[in-house]
Amino acid sequence: MRHTVLLQDGWRFAKTAEIPAAFPESWQPVTLPHTWNAADGTDGGNDYWRGTACYCRRLTPPALAAGEQLWLEFEGAAMTAEVYLNGRKLARHAGGYSTFRVELPPALVEGVNLLAVLVDNSENDTVYPQKADFTFYGGLYRPVRLITVPAAHFALDYYGGPGLKVTPAVDLEARTAAVTVEAWITGEAASVTFSTAGQTFTVPVENGHASAVFTLENVHLWDGIEDPYLYTVTASLDSGDSISVRYGCRTIGFDADKGFLLNGRVYRLCGAARHQDRQGLGSALTNAEHEEDMALLREMGANTVRLAHYQHAQHFYDLCDEYGLIVWAEIPYITKHMENGRANTVSQMTELVVQNYNHPSIVCWGLSNEITASGGVTPDMVENHKLLNDLCHKLDVTRPTTMAHAFMLDMDDPFVMASDIRSYNLYYGWYLGELEQNDEWFDEFHQKHPEAVIGLSEYGADANPVYQNGHPEKGDWSEPYQAIYHEHMLKMWSERPYIWAMHCWNMFDFAADGRNEGGKPGQNQKGLVTFDRKTKKDAFYIYKAYLSKEPFVHICGRRYADRPEAVTEVKVYSNQPAVTLLVDSREFATQTGDKIFKFQVPITGAHTIEARSGELSDTIAIRKVDKPNPAYSVTGGEVVNWFDRPDELERAGYYSILDSMEAIKQSPAGAALLARMMAKVTASYGDVAKSVTLPAAVQRQMDKMPLQNLLKQAGKAVTPEMAQRLNNALNQIPRVS
Repeated sequence: MRHTVLLQDGWRFAKTAEIPAAFPESWQPVTLPHTWNAADGTDGGNDYWRGTACYCRRLTPPALAAGEQLWLEFEGAAMTAEVYLNGRKLARHAGGYSTFRVELPPALVEGVNLLAVLVDNSENDTVYPQKADFTFYGGLYRPVRLITVPAAHFALDYYGGPGLKVTPAVDLEARTAAVTVEAWITGEAASVTFSTAGQTFTVPVENGHASAVFTLENVHLWDGIEDPYLYTVTASLDSGDSISVRYGCRTIGFDADKGFLLNGRVYRLCGAARHQDRQGLGSALTNAEHEEDMALLREMGANTVRLAHYQHAQHFYDLCDEYGLIVWAEIPYITKHMENGRANTVSQMTELVVQNYNHPSIVCWGLSNEITASGGVTPDMVENHKLLNDLCHKLDVTRPTTMAHAFMLDMDDPFVMASDIRSYNLYYGWYLGELEQNDEWFDEFHQKHPEAVIGLSEYGADANPVYQNGHPEKGDWSEPYQAIYHEHMLKMWSERPYIWAMHCWNMFDFAADGRNEGGKPGQNQKGLVTFDRKTKKDAFYIYKAYLSKEPFVHICGRRYADRPEAVTEVKVYSNQPAVTLLVDSREFATQTGDKIFKFQVPITGAHTIEARSGELSDTIAIRKVDKPNPAYSVTGGEVVNWFDRPDELERAGYYSILDSMEAIKQSPAGAALLARMMAKVTASYGDVAKSVTLPAAVQRQMDKMPLQNLLKQAGKAVTPEMAQRLNNALNQIPRVS
């Protein structure tokens, strides 16, 4: 009979690559899950500790019956792990996000043993990820278990998989499903008994494999968030070993004009991407944190989640199955292609598919993310992707492959079509260009490639909820600009039914230790919810207005309490058809509309603002002040006002920051000055930005922008003094006629 024990307590930890001879009482006591980068990986500076550390624990095995085996199961050891028992190395695993298991030889497990695990997240050129805009936490950050099984048992040694594979084939017209169940067995077993949906079959084992096909009449479909119905199949051996997995019966489809189809009907997908970390915890999450993240996604009304940029915890995939969220699953083949990393992409992809095959929520396998960002397309990269694409098709004939392409990759490059379907990461309106260019990009792609399935895998704008103003603009890191940005993107998506899925970047702020911007070093603040999960930014609620059926009203700008303008805009998000605004308990106005309601309200002192729709209500407090609250803007934000004074910027016959970069580059001196400035700005965005090479088409697009726009976008990276010095320097360079 199978028995599992959670090895959560009793661990000691030290930053050392040495295996101790005896239990190290003096080392730091830790409880799993644990990461050593929970603090230094989230505070900025790009200086978090990456190296080899050791976890030790006493291990007293249970009494074993004849032939029984002991296995250790690690759900996640980041990034490379070596497992030792009593000083003897048993296994090595490369890949920080997937499950692996290690058999404990019987001769080594008598009495009290010393279990030691070396975990290494140091930089190398063989194990992904190595370059990306997030922190590579180190540690035993997911559960570790001790498993006892009889001699004949369902396989534990095949890429961390469950030993049981379920493949439903649904006939929508007949409302039936043919469910193929396969099991792999280690040891001597004559037969396997399978049970599901009230049916039981006992089938023979041949060469360690057994299978059966169940026919389900009047099949209950797994139907997304509306009805995520799950069946359970159980497999049993005469030895007493028994395992169960859940599965769902559904069909999926991808159409270049209609987008995603679930169970034969168009099913528009809109949601967010998710990283698996949190302030104060790093990546060492418990089920409680996973469940809170799921609750927030559901509250927003999301029906899809991109689990980026690596394999997530099994518990979260289970939650997606239970609540009906459509999942994009992927491996951390990201940003920088490494020729020595090919074998690791193969092993991580194999583990991803084998371990997660049975989840009905997963609809595609992600080969890579922005892999052309650092170095462009190379022959070795193309070959690596073809290998992964073929591997996925071999392991799973039921799901397509996908890729998330960097916005710098030309849409006509053949590499765009390397996967079955694809999405792009676009940041027009934030990193470069204007919001409308997102619309133009999709219209152009669909016109040029009408046969290609296309989605939007990343887009977003950073927002620190502290930063507020009445005139938000790109680059101010303000909560109001982020909301305006997402208003546009949701409208863009709603008008283009061919976009198979749209995943906002990101559901939650997350750690990127190389960043130092927007008032929170070490964080990417594109989340709709803060890193600690305590604040839902206003943009969260525009998604709720589009996606959720739960009636609500939400007044934006509750953190914009001090307002210098005499007439202020009060904006309300709601999924109701009409909203009434009250000012100091008096009805001010009623509007009918669609999701966004804007009121221009004169203010003179302290006011209570209330929005109502039927029984629904939301309230904020604001007050008129004489001048802007300095706490509401990013350090260096006063540059914006200085930019608006051309009389102090321009010098006849010479350049200024009002000129386009294209014009300034016509002068060799101007081009050299811009190169030095760009290097400084790029450095502020962290290690990843330093390696990005913009293609000529994108660079030409940026060159047409006035230099002042780029400086505003740079925010903290360009102080008022720096901008003035730059303009003064340009004022000394004669225009090239």
